[in-house]
Amino acid sequence: MKKTISILVMALVTVFSVQAQESMKKGKDVQTIKLEQTPGEFTQKNLTVSEGTYVFDIANNGVGHDVGFVLVKKGQDLSKPENHIQTAYVTKPVATGASQTSKPTKLSKGEYVYFCPLNPTSTDNILTVK
Repeated sequence: MKKTISILVMALVTVFSVQAQESMKKGKDVQTIKLEQTPGEFTQKNLTVSEGTYVFDIANNGVGHDVGFVLVKKGQDLSKPENHIQTAYVTKPVATGASQTSKPTKLSKGEYVYFCPLNPTSTDNILTVK
């Protein structure tokens, strides 16, 4: 019986170890794009990155109310939520003096527009993916 329990414990440890290693590998492939909002604008107007998976880290620097983040492929209607890349939304509104992140978002080559409908910011902020 002890031998069976030992084998079962070893099998569980191996499974959890492999899963943890896979999670760490996936985490290394995800990069962070940090953007800061001030009253009425993003401080970074144009960014260029390589194709890949990104998390957006949005900071609220003195806006005075919650902010958000919207990413849309350039050329699509910004006003239609179905065109928004929803994984790029921050997980909850960003309070003044705080920051929030999005879910991992895979970006392919092209241009994207980013803005905040809560701030509100201009819609000429461009993220270029090469």
